[in-house]
Amino acid sequence: MGARSKYRKRAVDVLYEADLRGADAVSLLSERVGSPDVPPVNDYTIALVEGVTANRVRIDELISEHAEGWTLARMPAVDRAVLRLGVYELLWAADVDDAVAISEAVELAKQLSTDDSPRFVNGVLDSIARIAVHLRAAL
Repeated sequence: MGARSKYRKRAVDVLYEADLRGADAVSLLSERVGSPDVPPVNDYTIALVEGVTANRVRIDELISEHAEGWTLARMPAVDRAVLRLGVYELLWAADVDDAVAISEAVELAKQLSTDDSPRFVNGVLDSIARIAVHLRAAL
């Protein structure tokens, strides 16, 4: 697993925990930064969590629009976290190619979620990636 993949997984862990606890992900992450009880938090992980949090309303709207037959509330929490990270990287992370953002999200779904999740995550993100040029222009 590459370094950025590890940082993405850490970001998903924080987003997932915040979702389950009904907490703010940035606040949760702040508690961990510099804490002697947890491994150091990389700047890329921080940027991902902050980016997802700052754009969460729009990210959730897009997921809801493209997750045919699924509401956010009905999705497994880990799938929500993976999709939020994937959408953020697709639309706001200029240094990440769309194919890489999708591939990394699918891999996280394989590692962390159900057998059906990788296909679901791929489908939602692929649908968003097809219109990403138009979405980026509107941001």
